[in-house]
Amino acid sequence: MFGALAKKIFGSANDRRLKTYKPKVAAINALEAEVAALSDEALRARTEEFKRQVAEGVPLDDLLVPAFATVREAAKRTLGQRHFDVQLIGGMVLHESGIAEMRTGEGKTLVATLPTYLNALTGKGVHVVTVNDYLARRDAEWMGQIYRFLGMSVGVIVHGLDDEERRAAYACDITYGTNNEFGFDYLRDNMKYEFAQMVQRGHHMAIVDEVDSILIDEARTPLIISGPLDDRSDLYNAIDTLIPKLARDDYDLDEKQRAVSLTEKGNERIEELLEQAGLLKEGSLYDAANATLVHHVNQALRAHTLFQRDKDYIVRNGEVVIIDEFTGRMMPGRRYSEGLHQALEAKEHVQVQPENQTLASITFQNYFRLYEKLAGMTGTAATEADEFADIYNLTVVEIPTNLPVQRLDEDDEVYRTATEKYKAIVREIEEAAARGQPILVGTTSIEKSEVLADFLVQHGMKQIDFSKPDALEPLYEAARSGKPSKHFAVLNARFHEQEAFIVAQAGVPGAVTIATNMAGRGTDIQLGGNADMRIRHELANLEGEEERAAREATIRAEIGEFKSRALAAGGLYVLGTERHESRRIDNQLRGRSGRQGDPGRSKFYLSLQDDLMRIFGSDRMDGMLQRLGLKEDEAIVHPWINKAIEKAQGKVEARNYDIRKNILKYDNVMNDQRKVVFEQRKDFMGQESVRETIDDMRHGVVEDLVAANIPAGAYPEQWDVDGLKKGIANLLALDLPVEDWAKEEGIADDEIRERLQRAADEAYAARVEKNTPEIMTYVEKQVLLQTLDHLWREHLVTLDHLRQVIGWRGYAQRDPLNEYKAEAFQLFDGLIGHLRENVTAQLMRIEVMFQAPPEAQLPAMHAHHLDPLTGEDEMALAALSAMPTPAAALQPARDPNDPSTWGRVGRNDPCPCGSGKKYKHCHGALA
Repeated sequence: MFGALAKKIFGSANDRRLKTYKPKVAAINALEAEVAALSDEALRARTEEFKRQVAEGVPLDDLLVPAFATVREAAKRTLGQRHFDVQLIGGMVLHESGIAEMRTGEGKTLVATLPTYLNALTGKGVHVVTVNDYLARRDAEWMGQIYRFLGMSVGVIVHGLDDEERRAAYACDITYGTNNEFGFDYLRDNMKYEFAQMVQRGHHMAIVDEVDSILIDEARTPLIISGPLDDRSDLYNAIDTLIPKLARDDYDLDEKQRAVSLTEKGNERIEELLEQAGLLKEGSLYDAANATLVHHVNQALRAHTLFQRDKDYIVRNGEVVIIDEFTGRMMPGRRYSEGLHQALEAKEHVQVQPENQTLASITFQNYFRLYEKLAGMTGTAATEADEFADIYNLTVVEIPTNLPVQRLDEDDEVYRTATEKYKAIVREIEEAAARGQPILVGTTSIEKSEVLADFLVQHGMKQIDFSKPDALEPLYEAARSGKPSKHFAVLNARFHEQEAFIVAQAGVPGAVTIATNMAGRGTDIQLGGNADMRIRHELANLEGEEERAAREATIRAEIGEFKSRALAAGGLYVLGTERHESRRIDNQLRGRSGRQGDPGRSKFYLSLQDDLMRIFGSDRMDGMLQRLGLKEDEAIVHPWINKAIEKAQGKVEARNYDIRKNILKYDNVMNDQRKVVFEQRKDFMGQESVRETIDDMRHGVVEDLVAANIPAGAYPEQWDVDGLKKGIANLLALDLPVEDWAKEEGIADDEIRERLQRAADEAYAARVEKNTPEIMTYVEKQVLLQTLDHLWREHLVTLDHLRQVIGWRGYAQRDPLNEYKAEAFQLFDGLIGHLRENVTAQLMRIEVMFQAPPEAQLPAMHAHHLDPLTGEDEMALAALSAMPTPAAALQPARDPNDPSTWGRVGRNDPCPCGSGKKYKHCHGALA
């Protein structure tokens, strides 16, 4: 009560924060006339002046007012758009590393230009992060007009660029790109062998568009770069044929936790089936030797019971493509890990791709926390404010709308069955279309959108075929005549390419658009339709200037008329066909209506057969509705129902937050180690010579050998002389008379250590002399980096396996996380020891073999890495057969019998000698 009273008197914390920005808004407005009077050249010159001031130590906060005023004027001159006062406030929130929650249609894309420009003045680069390649390209081109006008460079990072293009984009003042590309580039950079090969230049500031989608929804799974293992497609296909033979009581299915496991009866049944198929050779299914088989069975069972075609994935061009559960978009190239994707491919009878091994990984939480400054914007963040504060230290600030919201949000209608619900939805669509009201129908999956589409077809409507150039003409004809439209559009992952155009025209009077999740579509639904999009689409091939101008004027006039009719009909009607797990996604759908003060309406239709209702306690509600005498095709509408559903959604959100927190807790352990390894790599790469490190490692190996085989204070007869001699041969490649040394009078471990060290140093010095110091300096660094990478990859696999089983420690009353930390530390300690041993053992034996090309230049070394989005290209580490060579075009024809004619040969290319082996396993092998 006291809190409510204080809020009335003093305002909420959000209100108080907004008040602090008003003086700066007034100052920017006061500068508007002065800045507007400047010529284009004078306005552009302000950028250099700001940069000079920043270089001299002037804080960015002191430049905020003039910089924002400059960007506002540049936007007016280039885009014809002027930042509203609330957009200036949004820009200030972003500059202060906050999250600006702004409603749909309030111009978040334009808001980002203000802090982006200001922070780019440092010259360190600003990354603007979007959810897909289309938006990254669009925003870089659209908002890039402002930046280029002001003399700043703009780059864009999208899938498919090579390293040179990426390096150029990152070198720009402002770089647009997707969250996946930024994260993968970071991982790839830390697999490079020279600084010159790296593409990113640091992490100064990131502004994340649709911040809730990226930092919350997508943060449930880490980014992984992986390389393929051996082909096991036969095993996947064989096991897949067995799963349909299981009965329903052979496994326990928990949809709420998305988990499935075999019952005791199911274990016996699958064991029997595996034996019949000849897959279980000996012993029980749960013998250690059959652990891989158990893993494959479990993944096949998950594929059949937990994953639905057209909801979790689609099959397209013979490939299983994952559907993003939050945006409804396809994610080409993204694959489920641990064999699950292969199990789905076997289930759908498409080609099974090889399984992958993790080469590098990071969570979005830990990637985005690398940035010195992080900010974000979205239409819906308040419900996740606690998580943003806990994990990213970001405060959510709700920015008021430029004009008051007039949308009417109605109570949900709940039906007993899905069929009753769909019938009611079709009736509502027909009524809205009859009065000329544009309708956006939100569904949770492709499957549900197609079910609804079938219902509409049964009621005499036709689906628009977007493959035809004049696909929307029937919609415009109906709008012009004022008759109800008999056509509808479907927007889901199957029609990803046309999504911007479909969304842009969803505001035409009477238009019916069925869409999967509307998060991050990046295109506003404007009442009457989007004039610019329609002009670009319809007049693309029109060349005559006069005719083009006349047609453009006609289209704009028609859209103005359409807008008046849509407004009169009540604005955009958002109709939800069921509730999502997250309130945020429901709010994103609702937020498409009522932009910039337009009228609008929203309503959700539910049934007790919906996933959320079915999983979270619909049995009790069904009994209650029957007792209330609810008849067929009748709905229950009550605010209490809304509250009950919100409570269920809150439970799901809390569970998902726990999942993300749990992932982060474990990844933090790996992250500390990742930072050490990545920093150590950079340190090695930055040194001209790592000879001192190599010497230290060799001396450390000698110390370890002596300590392991000669106990402190022990007599020579208690020494493990055989073990010491064997260790010296394995790790130092030396044959020393250790047994004779042990017989010497008064010999001690210190003397043995000195003799070993001296012998090892002399042997290595001779090897350096033989191969030349210059080559060995190069070779040492490459061996050190490659060995570190190899051990780190093995370490990642071990940690992954450890994480899967560490939960069992809880049964022994031990905290699994603490156990994981302790085990991971021991494993990392072991990694350091193995690094010393492996590097020393390799360098004590190494013989550099190379064939000099005609110009007598030494062969060069190059690295391959797989494309992380496709998971199909092998990550081949650079090896030691090479140094710079002339261009291939200048090389003479290769003679298989004359290595001097071969020139540069790729490590993974067939050996030119004709042996059929890879070059690295033949003439390019190291002795």
